[in-house]
Amino acid sequence: MTTIHRNLEAQPITGQRAAAESQPFGTITKFGLGLADETRITSVDALNRLLADTIALRDLYKKHHWQVSGPTFYELHRLFDEHAEQQTKIADALAERIQTLGGVAIALGIDVAELSRIERAPRGREEVPVQISRLLEAHEHILIAARNFARKATELGDDGTADLVISDVVRTNETQAWFVAEHVVDTPLVRAR
Repeated sequence: MTTIHRNLEAQPITGQRAAAESQPFGTITKFGLGLADETRITSVDALNRLLADTIALRDLYKKHHWQVSGPTFYELHRLFDEHAEQQTKIADALAERIQTLGGVAIALGIDVAELSRIERAPRGREEVPVQISRLLEAHEHILIAARNFARKATELGDDGTADLVISDVVRTNETQAWFVAEHVVDTPLVRAR
Protein backbone atom coordinates (compact mmCIF):
# COMPACT_ATOMS: atom_id res chain seq x y z
CA MET A 1 0.00 0.00 0.00
CA THR A 2 1.32 3.42 -1.00
CA THR A 3 1.34 6.11 1.62
CA ILE A 4 0.41 9.57 0.44
CA HIS A 5 2.37 12.30 2.12
CA ARG A 6 0.64 15.65 2.13
CA ASN A 7 2.55 18.88 2.27
CA LEU A 8 0.04 20.94 4.19
CA GLU A 9 1.88 24.17 3.36
CA ALA A 10 0.97 23.70 -0.30
CA GLN A 11 -2.76 23.50 0.43
CA PRO A 12 -4.93 26.42 -0.68
CA ILE A 13 -6.25 28.53 2.16
CA THR A 14 -9.85 29.36 1.35
CA GLY A 15 -12.66 31.20 3.10
CA GLN A 16 -10.55 34.20 4.01
CA ARG A 17 -12.63 37.26 4.86
CA ALA A 18 -11.16 38.80 7.99
CA ALA A 19 -8.77 41.26 6.35
CA ALA A 20 -9.81 44.84 5.71
CA GLU A 21 -9.96 46.22 2.17
CA SER A 22 -6.55 47.28 0.94
CA GLN A 23 -8.15 50.36 -0.66
CA PRO A 24 -11.75 51.40 -0.08
CA PHE A 25 -13.85 52.43 -3.07
CA GLY A 26 -13.92 56.19 -3.55
CA THR A 27 -10.35 56.75 -2.37
CA ILE A 28 -7.17 57.37 -4.36
CA THR A 29 -3.61 56.30 -3.73
CA LYS A 30 -0.65 58.62 -4.17
CA PHE A 31 1.05 58.28 -7.54
CA GLY A 32 3.59 60.67 -9.03
CA LEU A 33 1.49 61.54 -12.07
CA GLY A 34 1.82 65.30 -11.85
CA LEU A 35 -1.94 65.68 -11.33
CA ALA A 36 -3.63 67.28 -8.34
CA ASP A 37 -5.52 64.93 -6.02
CA GLU A 38 -8.76 66.78 -6.73
CA THR A 39 -8.24 66.28 -10.48
CA ARG A 40 -7.64 62.57 -10.01
CA ILE A 41 -10.67 62.21 -7.72
CA THR A 42 -12.88 64.03 -10.24
CA SER A 43 -11.59 61.91 -13.12
CA VAL A 44 -11.91 58.62 -11.22
CA ASP A 45 -15.51 59.42 -10.27
CA ALA A 46 -16.49 60.36 -13.84
CA LEU A 47 -14.59 57.40 -15.31
CA ASN A 48 -16.42 54.99 -12.99
CA ARG A 49 -19.78 56.38 -14.15
CA LEU A 50 -18.65 56.05 -17.77
CA LEU A 51 -17.38 52.53 -17.03
CA ALA A 52 -20.76 51.55 -15.55
CA ASP A 53 -22.59 52.85 -18.61
CA THR A 54 -20.12 51.10 -20.94
CA ILE A 55 -20.58 47.76 -19.16
CA ALA A 56 -24.37 48.23 -19.24
CA LEU A 57 -24.20 48.90 -23.00
CA ARG A 58 -21.95 45.88 -23.52
CA ASP A 59 -24.44 43.72 -21.63
CA LEU A 60 -27.32 45.16 -23.66
CA TYR A 61 -25.47 44.18 -26.84
CA LYS A 62 -24.97 40.64 -25.51
CA LYS A 63 -28.64 40.38 -24.55
CA HIS A 64 -29.71 41.44 -28.03
CA HIS A 65 -27.05 39.20 -29.62
CA TRP A 66 -28.64 36.20 -27.89
CA GLN A 67 -32.25 37.25 -28.44
CA VAL A 68 -32.32 38.84 -31.92
CA SER A 69 -34.66 37.23 -34.45
CA GLY A 70 -36.16 37.81 -37.87
CA PRO A 71 -34.88 38.32 -41.41
CA THR A 72 -31.79 40.25 -40.29
CA PHE A 73 -30.88 37.70 -37.62
CA TYR A 74 -27.51 36.66 -38.99
CA GLU A 75 -26.21 40.17 -39.67
CA LEU A 76 -27.40 41.60 -36.35
CA HIS A 77 -26.35 38.54 -34.35
CA ARG A 78 -22.79 39.03 -35.61
CA LEU A 79 -22.86 42.85 -35.39
CA PHE A 80 -24.16 42.88 -31.81
CA ASP A 81 -21.47 40.40 -30.74
CA GLU A 82 -18.73 42.44 -32.44
CA HIS A 83 -19.96 45.63 -30.76
CA ALA A 84 -20.10 43.88 -27.37
CA GLU A 85 -16.45 42.85 -27.79
CA GLN A 86 -15.47 46.43 -28.64
CA GLN A 87 -17.34 47.71 -25.57
CA THR A 88 -15.46 45.15 -23.45
CA LYS A 89 -12.17 46.63 -24.69
CA ILE A 90 -13.39 50.13 -23.82
CA ALA A 91 -14.43 48.96 -20.35
CA ASP A 92 -10.98 47.46 -19.81
CA ALA A 93 -9.26 50.69 -20.91
CA LEU A 94 -11.49 52.78 -18.63
CA ALA A 95 -10.89 50.49 -15.64
CA GLU A 96 -7.14 50.55 -16.20
CA ARG A 97 -7.18 54.36 -16.41
CA ILE A 98 -9.07 54.50 -13.10
CA GLN A 99 -6.44 52.28 -11.50
CA THR A 100 -3.63 54.34 -13.10
CA LEU A 101 -5.07 57.47 -11.50
CA GLY A 102 -4.96 55.70 -8.12
CA GLY A 103 -8.66 54.91 -7.88
CA VAL A 104 -10.67 51.72 -7.63
CA ALA A 105 -12.67 50.64 -10.68
CA ILE A 106 -16.13 49.18 -10.27
CA ALA A 107 -16.24 45.59 -11.43
CA LEU A 108 -19.39 43.78 -10.34
CA GLY A 109 -22.77 43.71 -12.06
CA ILE A 110 -24.56 44.87 -8.92
CA ASP A 111 -22.35 47.98 -8.79
CA VAL A 112 -22.91 48.62 -12.50
CA ALA A 113 -26.68 48.40 -12.01
CA GLU A 114 -26.46 50.91 -9.16
CA LEU A 115 -24.26 53.40 -10.98
CA SER A 116 -25.32 53.17 -14.64
CA ARG A 117 -27.84 55.55 -16.10
CA ILE A 118 -28.60 53.31 -19.09
CA GLU A 119 -32.25 52.23 -19.07
CA ARG A 120 -32.66 48.59 -18.07
CA ALA A 121 -34.27 46.41 -20.72
CA PRO A 122 -36.88 43.81 -19.75
CA ARG A 123 -35.75 40.23 -19.35
CA GLY A 124 -37.84 39.02 -22.27
CA ARG A 125 -37.14 39.24 -25.99
CA GLU A 126 -38.03 42.44 -27.81
CA GLU A 127 -38.54 43.14 -31.49
CA VAL A 128 -35.48 44.25 -33.48
CA PRO A 129 -36.56 47.92 -33.86
CA VAL A 130 -36.96 48.17 -30.07
CA GLN A 131 -33.58 46.52 -29.49
CA ILE A 132 -31.94 48.98 -31.88
CA SER A 133 -33.72 51.97 -30.33
CA ARG A 134 -32.44 50.94 -26.89
CA LEU A 135 -28.89 50.64 -28.23
CA LEU A 136 -29.04 54.01 -29.99
CA GLU A 137 -30.37 55.73 -26.85
CA ALA A 138 -27.58 54.16 -24.78
CA HIS A 139 -24.94 55.27 -27.29
CA GLU A 140 -26.31 58.80 -27.29
CA HIS A 141 -26.27 58.93 -23.50
CA ILE A 142 -22.67 57.73 -23.39
CA LEU A 143 -21.58 60.12 -26.15
CA ILE A 144 -23.06 63.16 -24.42
CA ALA A 145 -21.54 62.19 -21.06
CA ALA A 146 -18.16 61.31 -22.62
CA ARG A 147 -17.83 64.58 -24.56
CA ASN A 148 -18.77 66.65 -21.50
CA PHE A 149 -16.31 64.74 -19.36
CA ALA A 150 -13.49 64.97 -21.92
CA ARG A 151 -13.83 68.77 -21.92
CA LYS A 152 -13.78 68.80 -18.09
CA ALA A 153 -10.73 66.51 -17.98
CA THR A 154 -8.91 68.83 -20.40
CA GLU A 155 -9.80 71.86 -18.25
CA LEU A 156 -8.36 70.05 -15.22
CA GLY A 157 -5.15 69.18 -17.09
CA ASP A 158 -5.88 65.44 -17.23
CA ASP A 159 -4.94 65.08 -20.89
CA GLY A 160 -4.42 61.32 -20.68
CA THR A 161 -7.99 60.78 -19.56
CA ALA A 162 -9.37 63.24 -22.12
CA ASP A 163 -7.45 61.46 -24.89
CA LEU A 164 -8.73 58.03 -23.80
CA VAL A 165 -12.33 59.25 -23.63
CA ILE A 166 -12.24 60.87 -27.07
CA SER A 167 -10.08 58.26 -28.84
CA ASP A 168 -11.72 55.13 -27.44
CA VAL A 169 -15.15 55.99 -26.06
CA VAL A 170 -16.40 58.73 -28.38
CA ARG A 171 -14.99 57.42 -31.65
CA THR A 172 -16.08 53.82 -31.08
CA ASN A 173 -19.56 54.78 -29.88
CA GLU A 174 -20.08 57.13 -32.82
CA THR A 175 -19.18 54.39 -35.29
CA GLN A 176 -21.30 51.78 -33.52
CA ALA A 177 -24.31 54.13 -33.41
CA TRP A 178 -23.95 54.70 -37.15
CA PHE A 179 -23.75 50.97 -37.93
CA VAL A 180 -26.76 50.16 -35.76
CA ALA A 181 -28.89 53.12 -36.93
CA GLU A 182 -28.59 52.06 -40.55
CA HIS A 183 -30.60 48.93 -39.68
CA VAL A 184 -33.74 50.96 -38.94
CA VAL A 185 -33.74 53.15 -42.04
CA ASP A 186 -37.03 52.52 -43.82
CA THR A 187 -35.90 51.56 -47.32
CA PRO A 188 -37.49 49.10 -49.75
CA LEU A 189 -35.90 45.68 -50.04
CA VAL A 190 -36.87 44.68 -53.53
CA ARG A 191 -38.21 47.64 -55.48
CA ALA A 192 -37.27 51.32 -55.59
CA ARG A 193 -39.98 53.76 -54.60
